[in-house]
Amino acid sequence: MTEENASKENSSKCGGKNKAMLAYGVIQISATVVSAISLAAIALGLCAVKQESKAFNGCVQEVIAEGKTNAAAVRFCNGGN
Repeated sequence: MTEENASKENSSKCGGKNKAMLAYGVIQISATVVSAISLAAIALGLCAVKQESKAFNGCVQEVIAEGKTNAAAVRFCNGGN
C-alpha cells in the first residue's frame, strides 16, 4: 500500500512539471511562429521599397535627360513643381 501512495505522490508532483513544460513548449512554438510571420512581413515590405526606389530613380534619370539639374529632378520626382 505504501508503494501505491508513493507512486501517486510522485505522479502528482510530476504532473505539475509536465504541465509547466507543456506550457513552455507551446509558448516557445508560438513565439517562433510569430517571429517567422514578422520576418516574412518585413521581407515583403523591403520588396515594395525596392520597387519604389527603382521607379524614383527612373523618374530622376528621365527628368535629368530633359535637361534639368539633379536637385530639380529630385524635387520634381518627390512631387514638387
